[in-house]
Amino acid sequence: MALTKINGIDLNINIKGNGKPLLLIHFLGGNQEQLDIIANPLSKHFKIITFDIRGHGQSEKPKEYTLQDHINDVLSIMDFYNIEKAYLLGVSMGSYIAQGVAIAAPERIEKLILTVPKSNGLTSSVQILFSEHAEEIKGKNFHETILTLLKYFVYNTDIMQYHLDVFETDLTPEQFAAANNALTNFDFRKGLPNITAPTLVISGKYDGLNPPKDGQEITTLIPNATFTELQFSGHAPIYEETERYLKLVEDFLLN
Repeated sequence: MALTKINGIDLNINIKGNGKPLLLIHFLGGNQEQLDIIANPLSKHFKIITFDIRGHGQSEKPKEYTLQDHINDVLSIMDFYNIEKAYLLGVSMGSYIAQGVAIAAPERIEKLILTVPKSNGLTSSVQILFSEHAEEIKGKNFHETILTLLKYFVYNTDIMQYHLDVFETDLTPEQFAAANNALTNFDFRKGLPNITAPTLVISGKYDGLNPPKDGQEITTLIPNATFTELQFSGHAPIYEETERYLKLVEDFLLN
């Protein structure tokens, strides 16, 4: 663990590999270790920078923060390590942060990868799913809830039952609520046309959280964007189709 003071709070930041810098941003309730499945192989080609976003993992957990705080943190991490320009990859909530960064500082993002993204929302997709199936999950703990709802957002529930930690969280209910609150009423659609980086948008065909139509909408709004729909994935293509996903990312970044 390497705690670094960024924007007044301690963030757990780790760097591995050599080459052009590639920042990876994880998903709601998770932590950087859940991206190791792609970070480790990608470190053969790039300097991989992973971190627990504020309020998550081993990073400091303020009682309140915003999506703009997350965006500012990414830019400040780049400043701290004297990174003028970088590749940026975000997964789910990480893709929301990545969109905000690429809009706020388009000149600093060389290439952008948005994985299972959406461009706008009243709250997190997880919170929406929980609300839509409130009766189905009534009285269940978080683990039981995820197990019950898995069929709505992954392709192969049998495989993903062995990776439930991807969707679960170590956050307390109060910390998880703060993380959700940071995603209240965000909308990047007006800013997406200002992104100048070549962009790859990746969605999973069976994603019931951020369905492919959300990725397609983003692709139409970013000037230099391409869209790929993975046919055997839901909301976790980095686990459901790891080899296919990595090939898409490497081909995009290395060519």
